[in-house]
Amino acid sequence: MFEHTKAFSGFSVDNLQKAKDFYQQTLGLKVTEEPMGLLLLHISGGNTILIYPKPDHTPATFTILNFPVADVEKTVDELTKLGVQFEHYEGDIKTDEKGIVRGYGHTVAWFKDPAGNILSVLEEE
Repeated sequence: MFEHTKAFSGFSVDNLQKAKDFYQQTLGLKVTEEPMGLLLLHISGGNTILIYPKPDHTPATFTILNFPVADVEKTVDELTKLGVQFEHYEGDIKTDEKGIVRGYGHTVAWFKDPAGNILSVLEEE
């Protein structure tokens, strides 16, 4: 039924301007403004991700976007210099001092956008 459909994902934020600045200026993604107060993130391969405002926004408690990178540690260092703070977790998946998890499949680090949604950078295999 949907095998030829170009599906896309979307998520909410509480402040569109902060989201636009973060995704465009900090992460370096192309962001366009759409009618009705929407944003589109343009990612490799021609795919887009919809960002929409929601007055009663509650941040996602799971990872909404994963960014594959060649070197997680280098990317974490670069994003940290831009003011991004990485999450630190204890327990089964324990992060190191930089917020990086190693040895559980992918090397990965999680951070939040200005609306509190969880994002990650993970090392390409």
